[in-house]
Amino acid sequence: MKNLPFIILLLLASCKSEPKTEAPTETEIDPTVYAMWEDYSQAHPETKSEEMPESWFFHDNQKDADRLAKLVIDGKKRASSGLYKWYGDAGADLPAVGTKSIITNFDGTAQAIIEIVQVDTIPFKQISEAYAAMDMGTQEEPLPKWKKAHRAFFESTFEDGPETFSEDMLVVCETFKTIWPIK
Repeated sequence: MKNLPFIILLLLASCKSEPKTEAPTETEIDPTVYAMWEDYSQAHPETKSEEMPESWFFHDNQKDADRLAKLVIDGKKRASSGLYKWYGDAGADLPAVGTKSIITNFDGTAQAIIEIVQVDTIPFKQISEAYAAMDMGTQEEPLPKWKKAHRAFFESTFEDGPETFSEDMLVVCETFKTIWPIK
């Protein structure tokens, strides 16, 4: 069950279904992850007693994972979305405000530390333009881009089962801030 949060995060962060190439396994944590947490802890002594957060990358391929990590570093990507149903299916708790994660690029190299600042559950059809802009990391037609990318991915997760996508499906909307590195 230790891998369950990693699998859920990977699944939730994905936007479209593409074949995955080689990426490090959870047990192969890149040394840069430890170094980034150590640097952050040195700068924030109040976190010395905290366990190192999980590290993971957005999406399911190198191009998108690396692009999204850069958007996080640049402060443009400040949200992530997943289906509420997935949490129930996995028997997992919803994300919690205050949870930190170390975002990596696809090869596992640490890029940033984020902290969840808000979690909402909203029907797909009610996602706002402002939220879509935070999730997509763009101001250019963020809502149509968000809906197209997320609908395609969500639909792909139902391909082998009896369920189908519905615009009434609940989406878990995580808003986060990048807390390291500080720009």
